[in-house]
Formats: sequence, structure tokens, C-alpha cells
Amino acid sequence: MDRLYFRQLLSGRDFAGDDDMARQMVNFVYVIGDRSTGECLLVDPAYDVKSLIDAVSQDHMTVTGVLATHYHPDHVGGSMMGHRIEGIAALLEHCSVPVHVQRAEAEWVTKVTGVHRSHLSVHEPGDVVMVGDVPVTLLHTPGHTPGSQCFLVEGRLVSGDTLFLDGCGRTDLPGSNPEDMYDSLQKLSSLPDDTVVYPGHRYSTESHGPMGTIRNSNAIFKPKSKEAWLGWFGR
Repeated sequence: MDRLYFRQLLSGRDFAGDDDMARQMVNFVYVIGDRSTGECLLVDPAYDVKSLIDAVSQDHMTVTGVLATHYHPDHVGGSMMGHRIEGIAALLEHCSVPVHVQRAEAEWVTKVTGVHRSHLSVHEPGDVVMVGDVPVTLLHTPGHTPGSQCFLVEGRLVSGDTLFLDGCGRTDLPGSNPEDMYDSLQKLSSLPDDTVVYPGHRYSTESHGPMGTIRNSNAIFKPKSKEAWLGWFGR
């Protein structure tokens, strides 16, 4: 039996099907777990957390933590474009679990979600979070936000809003930094070709793809220097 439990769920389709915002934003929520122990982590639970808990329960899995890629409300809950999005605050009402964030993101997460700092498990770049006996490496990838992070587990990269199959996260929002984004993308680009990238939104026909293909097809990897990249994408 493959010990790794891994699911990709699309908002507005696999859950929150009656939520117009969920259908519009096409967020992915991921589940990473250990089949042997029945423990799992939810990555960026938002819109309908009870449905997410129920979905993993049907597979005899129990939520034991949250991995947050970054603080934006469509990923962790909060107010967005006049709408209130359910997120980690609602999840904590169902199960008291740690929310794993990068240190640079902690203050932003508390402000946006209203979750008390004591619920956050604050990490440094390169930390490893264990779910059962499955290690998940936290890659700090600032640029879209100061504490954006990606998750590497058994050849899979959950890339949040740092890297999409086509394009990358915006760098014109509060806390964004184009120079940091370039450095973060270079870090991800150095991963092996067969690393499978799972983005934070379905902005492409495909829902995931190998890093080798993305490196060759995604225009954000075309510039050969930071200066050139900033000239093309640094806004």
C-alpha cells in the first residue's frame, strides 16, 4: 500500500459547489496524509471546511493540522471583494489543530482570519512537518506575500500562488515583492524535472504538471537574468 495519502480538490466543483465565489476563484485545496496512521493535513482549507472534513473522513482519515501557503482570504478565509470566505477560523471550531505558517506570514494570517497567534505553528525556511511518518518540507518562497510557502512531499510540489502551470502569483499586492518572486521561482526551477507541480488555482486546462515541462513552457522562466525578469514581470 502506498503510505502517502494525497488528494487535490477543486473549489466550486469538488466542494462548495453552490458558492459563486468558490466557482469563480477555482482554488485547489490539498490533503496530505499517512494512510497507515489515518492522519492528514489540509492545505489552504477555505469556502466549506465541513465538506472538506467530511471528504477525508469518508476515506477514514482525520485532520490533524493545516498547512497555509499564504494569508490571502481565498486560501485561509477572511473578507475578499465584499464577501466573507470561510477558512481556518471555522475549521478550528470543528477540530483544534495547529496551523503551520512561515514566520514572515504569521502576523498577516492573524489579521486576515482573526485566528489567535496561539493557534499558529510558526516555522523557519526548510522546516519539516510530519504527518504520521510522512515528511513534508516547507519551502519559503516569498514574492506573492512575505511568508508564502510551498510544500514538497515525495516528488510532489504544492506551489500555492507562487507558481502556476502558466504564470506566477501577482507581485503588485500588499506585501508582494517582484525581486523576491524571481528568487523564489529560481529556487523552484531547480527542482528535478519529474517533480509534479500542484498549483493553488486551476488557471490552466491541466490541474498539475511536471516541473521539466513547466520550466520550458511557462513564460516566467524565459528571462535569463533578474534584471530581464523584472523588466517583463516586475509589476
